[in-house]
Amino acid sequence: MPDYHDYTPELLSQVFDHRLQQSDIRRILDGLSQSDRSVFLDKISETFEKFTALLEVSNRLADSLSLDTLFTRLVGLTTEALRADRGTIFLNDRATSELFSRVAMGEGMQEIRFPNHMGIAGTVFTSGEALLIPDAYADARFNQSIDKKTGYHTRNILTAPIRNKFGTPVGVIQILNKLEGHFAEGDLSMLEAMGAQAASALIKAQLYEEVERSRKEEKELFEVTRAISTEIHLLPLIQKIMSTTTTILEANRSTLFVNDPKTSELWAMVAEGVTTKEIRFPNHLGIAGTVFTTCKTENIHDAYADPRFNQEVDKATGYKTNTILCMPVLNKSGEAIGVIQSLNKKDGPFTPKDENRVMAFSAQAAIAIENARLFEDVLNMKNYNEAILESMSSGLITFDDEMKVEKCNTIALEILGESEENLLERPVTDLFSGENEWVATIVARVMGHGDPDLALDSEFHLSGGRTVSVNLTTLPLINAKEKVIGTMLVFEDISGEKRLQGTLARYMSKEVADQLMEAGESELGGQMKPVTIFFSDIRSFTTISESLGAHETVSMLNEYFTDMVDILFEYGGILDKYIGDAIMAVFGAPFPSGRDADKAVHAAVDMMRGLAKFNIKRASENKQTLDIGIGLNTAEVVVGNIGSDRRMDYTVIGDGVNLASRLEGANKVYGSNILISQGTKDELQDDFIIRQADLIRVKGKTKPVAIFEILDHHTDKSFPNMTELLKWFTNGYAQYQKGSFAEALKSFEQCKNLNPNDKITALYIDRCQHFIDTPPQDEWDGIWVMTSK
Repeated sequence: MPDYHDYTPELLSQVFDHRLQQSDIRRILDGLSQSDRSVFLDKISETFEKFTALLEVSNRLADSLSLDTLFTRLVGLTTEALRADRGTIFLNDRATSELFSRVAMGEGMQEIRFPNHMGIAGTVFTSGEALLIPDAYADARFNQSIDKKTGYHTRNILTAPIRNKFGTPVGVIQILNKLEGHFAEGDLSMLEAMGAQAASALIKAQLYEEVERSRKEEKELFEVTRAISTEIHLLPLIQKIMSTTTTILEANRSTLFVNDPKTSELWAMVAEGVTTKEIRFPNHLGIAGTVFTTCKTENIHDAYADPRFNQEVDKATGYKTNTILCMPVLNKSGEAIGVIQSLNKKDGPFTPKDENRVMAFSAQAAIAIENARLFEDVLNMKNYNEAILESMSSGLITFDDEMKVEKCNTIALEILGESEENLLERPVTDLFSGENEWVATIVARVMGHGDPDLALDSEFHLSGGRTVSVNLTTLPLINAKEKVIGTMLVFEDISGEKRLQGTLARYMSKEVADQLMEAGESELGGQMKPVTIFFSDIRSFTTISESLGAHETVSMLNEYFTDMVDILFEYGGILDKYIGDAIMAVFGAPFPSGRDADKAVHAAVDMMRGLAKFNIKRASENKQTLDIGIGLNTAEVVVGNIGSDRRMDYTVIGDGVNLASRLEGANKVYGSNILISQGTKDELQDDFIIRQADLIRVKGKTKPVAIFEILDHHTDKSFPNMTELLKWFTNGYAQYQKGSFAEALKSFEQCKNLNPNDKITALYIDRCQHFIDTPPQDEWDGIWVMTSK
């Protein structure tokens, strides 16, 4: 007799397919034995539970468009219905061909992604066939490393495709570890049914999320485009571009490298999370250089696997670069003007969608960068022109096409005795009227025909009966279309007194200039005079200027020259000229004081003291400090105005000048700061701390020269035990001159003990040791030959 269980599916089919009434069901039950009746009722109960679970899927997923919510609910429903330990929902991302899921991590959700053909889930998705795996570890497709990492043990797996209404898989639902026993085929059918029931809600939520994301991205791009299009300053613009790129890509940090066509370098003033103010490197090096030169995007999933990546940067900063998206920034002509580089996307590598976002954004960024660059160029040109305007020693006034004053510099205001408020927008006929009407006539004529005009040795008759002699040049201002749009007046005050005073003020104090003006220009003629020549020079200036840059170097030199020249003028010195970072000055011309050598030495000492204060101030501001050498020589030289008819310089020439220059350079050899010649020492009347540095024969000369070091500027801290050291040094030098090198060495060793930092002592120790080891072949005369200038 057939077992009842053989007929159970048929009986259940009758109940549901024929919609039997209660009386019909009772009739069926009456025909069954007690045990069969229990089995039958259990089957009906189990079936009703599955129907209830399916209804629950529909009900619980119908009221939400959030994928995070749907994932959580569906996993809960399926694991409960199939009495499993845990489950995961995977949906396919069409843009990346990846299966993704979201799992709770703390208070947030973390997204998991992998290629949609990998693993068990990928197999089910690509084949569209459900899988029941009774033993996970026996299946080669199962990734055991996940269990090892989490400590979880997967026993059995149930995986079913989620299909759309056309039967195409759109995702996968996966259940792990039946709580009791093993998964059965009925569980697999139930999982497929629940997946089918949930498919519509999941697809709808995924589409909704994509639409919302696109809408959000479009809004962000619009807001960003609007924001950067209104920013005309380059550095704030770069900051906005970097911040925006980091946000829209969900990256950890971003950098915009802009090409400098003058140096062929990529530079970045701002890199989020990096403290370096400016980064520069050749525009063909590294990943950024490759992208810039090829104009092709680089999407690197493993930075350390790419040989172009410089790992030393990570080591230096402690940062770990995993993924890189580097894209060119192209202008409207398709030429690269820079590179956007983003690092470490929040969840996995950068995607093609990210590339499209940056491409759309970078097109707007390129326009903004070029606009900002143009504005910066215009602003720089404006500032440059205004700086030139103000730095000119001549007066300058510009008139617009209506011949009204548009611009003027400070010199023009001073010459005319006017205020800027009273001058601007004033008609030329009002500004230059009466006896000055000739100027207005010239401006009108130049405005009319566009040819320049030159009026030499002319006069302005100004208020208060003041008359100023000027050389006046009138120039047309012409635009790109060769049209005259205004005129410019350039006038130089050539009044005799101001001309001479302006010339002299460049290289002497006001008192000396006044003396010279009283004496007349005859004093400027060539004469032989005994003077003290002064040279000073900044040590290692080339290295310093390279480290500071042009702007900071000029600023530092201006501050340094101001302090030093004020000291020169205080002691009656005349500034002969600046030679790069060097100063050449003269004491005793055009008028001797009788104490010119003393004044020169006092000035040198005070300059060293002033330099010490200068360095303290710079050190407190974390700026580069300076060291200088000074050379002084007193001799008879030619003094006077030397040059051509067009350019004359009041200066000195002769062998005495050359020796002063060489003494300044000799400081480098002796480690000193102030060296003077025998000629200067012989002229000194004041008491100074002096020691003989050497007896030298300079290149090109046969007569030796004694040179001496001035030490008055030192303190106990900078030169300890000076008095006692000088006694030993004097004795050592006397022995050295006699050729008693061993005795001299003993004295110099004592000097070294008293002040280990005394460089002249170290020099003589080396010399003595050399002559002890290799005695001089010729008769020793104590003269050291200088082989360089």
